[in-house]
Amino acid sequence: MNKYLTGLLASLAISGAVQASAETLKFDKSWAEQGFLRLWTNDYGLKGRQLQVSSDGTVSMLYRSVPKSAWGSKMASWGWSVAKSVVATDLTRKGGDDRNLAIYFVFMDAKDADRLSGASIRKVLKNSSTKALVYVWGGDYPRGKILYSPYGPNKLKTVISRRAGKGAFNENVDLAADYQRAFGANSGVLVGVGISADSDDTDGMISATIKDLKVF
Repeated sequence: MNKYLTGLLASLAISGAVQASAETLKFDKSWAEQGFLRLWTNDYGLKGRQLQVSSDGTVSMLYRSVPKSAWGSKMASWGWSVAKSVVATDLTRKGGDDRNLAIYFVFMDAKDADRLSGASIRKVLKNSSTKALVYVWGGDYPRGKILYSPYGPNKLKTVISRRAGKGAFNENVDLAADYQRAFGANSGVLVGVGISADSDDTDGMISATIKDLKVF
């Protein structure tokens, strides 16, 4: 067997193992909405493998804990589409940073993860070891650029996935590598995932969908 064929078979075996161990985070009652401003909340349609998001001058987040079986996840994938988009904004400016969609991957030390298992996003973010990668569809930045978040520069780092605008894309991200780039350290355990849409600063409208969200 030549070296090329041997390498190809090894790659296919690894790929199959990764797919087999992937954890699909279904959009069901495991998710809870967290509002940032009183009565200003988005509309979410939880439909199993798909989430529909509508935001009309509003902002909020859906959040769920990750099963303990997926705490060691180092990668993620999903599909998303935007039919109505907010304009590009400065994502480093607090109070002026609307974005179509943001997906938060929340990490913390293993000892804290055990202690805070199943806790709300507010309690999780107050924990000293918590850090989050935030993959964003918004702004006008090159793909892959990392920005400081105005809501916690030492805890939250924005990773640009797509510029503001309409379209449909599939994403595959290396959480471990992006965490190293963003924070200069190895990631802890993946304890939760959040999804938000933000249109309140520009009084814009967002109509979007996320589907097949997996961690592995």
